[in-house]
Amino acid sequence: QVQLVESGGGLVQAGASLRLSCAASGRTSSTYMMAWFRQAPGKEREYVAGIRWSSGTTYYADFVKGRFTISRDNAKKLLYLEINSLESEDTAVYYCASRDSVGPGYDYWGQGTQVTVSS
Repeated sequence: QVQLVESGGGLVQAGASLRLSCAASGRTSSTYMMAWFRQAPGKEREYVAGIRWSSGTTYYADFVKGRFTISRDNAKKLLYLEINSLESEDTAVYYCASRDSVGPGYDYWGQGTQVTVSS
């Protein structure tokens, strides 16, 4: 089992930057991929970005447009998502997830952290 705990969300003004963190614990030695998803009010959860845990190769959803950066610290078992130039449309609950295989589904999910962008 893997436990994931997100942090770093909050209320921010449009145009600001924010860095979300996800702390992983448990059987992380088998982690293949980690990712960030988000779910805005009244919308389905959507993929934001992913990173291969060992190589650091990153993947992004098309809507990211260079404003989001996913990274990780293997030694500390931390996953990050930096969001720049926040927009009101970025308001959502952000979740981190991990999987032990090539997928496509994710095996473990965090509880989410709320990001609210005021305009």
